[in-house]
Amino acid sequence: MIQITNKADCCGCTACASVCAHKAISMEPDALGFLYPKVNKEKCIDCGLCEKVCAFHSNYDKTLNLQEPKVYAARHKNMHEIETSRSGAAFIAISDYVLKQGGVVYGAGYTDHFRVVHKRATTKDERNEFKGSKYVQSDLRDIFPRVKEDLRHGLIVLFSGTPCQTAGVASYIGKRLREKLILVDIVCHGVPSPYVWKDYLNYLEKKQGAKIQEVNFRDKQRFGWASHYESYKFPQETKITTNFTYLFFRHLMSRESCGKCYYSNTIRPSDITIGDFWGWEKTDPLFNKDNKGCSLVFINTAQGDTIFNLVKQDLNIIPAQLNNSLQPNLQRPSDTHPKRIKFEQDYQKKDLNMF
Repeated sequence: MIQITNKADCCGCTACASVCAHKAISMEPDALGFLYPKVNKEKCIDCGLCEKVCAFHSNYDKTLNLQEPKVYAARHKNMHEIETSRSGAAFIAISDYVLKQGGVVYGAGYTDHFRVVHKRATTKDERNEFKGSKYVQSDLRDIFPRVKEDLRHGLIVLFSGTPCQTAGVASYIGKRLREKLILVDIVCHGVPSPYVWKDYLNYLEKKQGAKIQEVNFRDKQRFGWASHYESYKFPQETKITTNFTYLFFRHLMSRESCGKCYYSNTIRPSDITIGDFWGWEKTDPLFNKDNKGCSLVFINTAQGDTIFNLVKQDLNIIPAQLNNSLQPNLQRPSDTHPKRIKFEQDYQKKDLNMF
């Protein structure tokens, strides 16, 4: 049976809980809201499937990867899609194709007053909730079995998420159903605490004396693509801050496994990798001259190459060199802040009086 003795050894993808036919594993939150597997020993038959399905290790499946990823700078031809997306809207082009085929798209959205969860979309309106950055680890409970059910019904499925999430769903689904599963991961800096996010929203609402109506982790439309300003829309005004972003970029509230991420390299566990293309000027100094956003796209597998060729007509793209595209998190994991454990301890004692 799976037993997590070191929190850094678990990314919380839920593959182990999903694969257990006896429902012996539940995902339980820790003090910061990160989910970890808990085994009910009375139900467990010690079959070992939970350990076998775990993909959070250096030997994750790389058999489908190209020898080297194909790299592109990309921007959607529809400026509205760029302006309402985090970077260059490459994800919109890919997900539009899947929806046109009658497929389904899974991505990070909101429930219960901006709690970040993975959701299922069959329309563009539903899919549009997945636009934009969400600097919180999403809750995946019950999602992997839904993906498998869709694949068994013959649907094309696009699953987007962090690389540990895509590695987890790929391992859970297995090779037999992989043909119609398209995996898209993001260039990830680490996943912040769900509980800190929840309590921060409560703090802002208490301070403002009103409920938040809309959140934006990186308000591109007000401050531009390269900005890192958060905006929170209240009934009477919109508040701008950088408090949550400050904690995020210092990795004070990231999951412990993020400091040893096995996927922080160019051998990605997905068909396609997308992210902000920082340093796009090295590829073409005019491509993003309006500075409204540019996607970095890695094509990692033959299937990813096929899909990308099918959506090219919706994108302006130019080939890029791998060595001009290597953001820090494509080379190594983010450094865990030396006071990360102290932060968690203080958070439990003081909640958000720290803000």
